[in-house]
Amino acid sequence: MDESHEQLRYPIGRFQAPEKYYPEMQNEWIAAIEALPKWLDLCIENLDAEQLETPYRPGGWTVTQVIHHIADSHMNAYIRLKLALTEESPVIKPYDEKLWAELPDVNIEPVNVSITLLHALHRRWGQVLRNMQPSDWERTYYHPEHERYVPLWEMADLYAWHGRHHMEQVRQLRQRMNW
Repeated sequence: MDESHEQLRYPIGRFQAPEKYYPEMQNEWIAAIEALPKWLDLCIENLDAEQLETPYRPGGWTVTQVIHHIADSHMNAYIRLKLALTEESPVIKPYDEKLWAELPDVNIEPVNVSITLLHALHRRWGQVLRNMQPSDWERTYYHPEHERYVPLWEMADLYAWHGRHHMEQVRQLRQRMNW
């Protein structure tokens, strides 16, 4: 992958999990998760149907697909969080995000439906995260695709990154296209 393609695909860099848990990072992760829906509001503001169907990079998803993907992904993350808080290291169910992005609802439903969903979801997600006990952050779920246990602190960091990552793809597309 050449450098410019890598920059378009991962505008804030690839996710790198910290080696260990730093509790002082919790507020930053939670703030990013809570802020994402407002950031996305700004990113798609005043985009028309043609702009929403523009891929953020050659061969990449359209803006519409990116927005619906975030909703799909973050709903799964929220459920995984709740499972990990209520069960002992549950095995989670992976899903094929590429196939999900091709399902009819992605092309039929306007992006505002997923943005509205994200506002509600992220509000609840933030409340769960803000009210976790210190020991809860070490709870895990097992990800069979990655063949490892994922602690909730790493998951919070990952999804704080994930939201910024996709938001920045859309923001940079707008900037490049001068929209």
